Amino acid sequence: MANERLRATLLDSDYDEHSLAAELGLDPKSVQRWITREVTPRRSTALRAARVLGVSLVWLWPNLETDRQAASQAEIVTLYPHRSEVPRHLWLDLLEAANSRVWLYANASLFLPEDNPQSIDIIRRKAAGGTDVRILMADPDSELCVRRGVEERLFDAIPSRVRMALSYYAPLVGVAGINFRLQRETLYNSIFIYDDDMLINQHVYGMYGYVAPILHLRRMEGGDFFDMYDRSFNRVWDVSSSIEESNFWKQRSATIGQQPLK
Repeated sequence: MANERLRATLLDSDYDEHSLAAELGLDPKSVQRWITREVTPRRSTALRAARVLGVSLVWLWPNLETDRQAASQAEIVTLYPHRSEVPRHLWLDLLEAANSRVWLYANASLFLPEDNPQSIDIIRRKAAGGTDVRILMADPDSELCVRRGVEERLFDAIPSRVRMALSYYAPLVGVAGINFRLQRETLYNSIFIYDDDMLINQHVYGMYGYVAPILHLRRMEGGDFFDMYDRSFNRVWDVSSSIEESNFWKQRSATIGQQPLK
């Protein structure tokens, strides 16, 4: 059965089979098969084609919506009711297995170096091996960091925890291959990405981070659950600043510079 929706959309557009194929970097025969044999392209290719033609993906290939939902559900590895219930070894296992990227986004991530002291050295080694390392933490001097302390009824303890965590991670500042930034945005979720695995600490108003759930996702072709949080990380990353530019780091550097040599 032919894909009449795709045929009609092409006729109403500035494209034909050959020009659409050229725009997408494909053989024209592939586009012809989409029309005449109702062959469904891969979701990523279908999405690019729909964008070029200015219509929705589901309009051209309705079956991809069902496939997307199934793939997104399949991306869920498990859900831990509380962060404290995540096996300690899992954090290190994912960190050790990562090769392409290690992206960490949280207010403090204090639990990671405290529960797994070797994690800092592992991150340094990963960066030396070419892994893309991004560390994104809260600016302890930001209004939102102070507000989080009020929300959790820990008050000054939250900015203090962030400063303590930054001291743990300080040896990674300026290391080749490691990008370290501080952010002043609302923390909806802490996001830890290790290649195609992701751990998401889903924060709950007024509750401590270790009490909140952890969602473990693994990226799958055709799914968009993983990619949604990936995009969220990038949005915050884009509006964050280098740690070297923060008042925290300048004050820390000045304090260290004033210490007498031993």
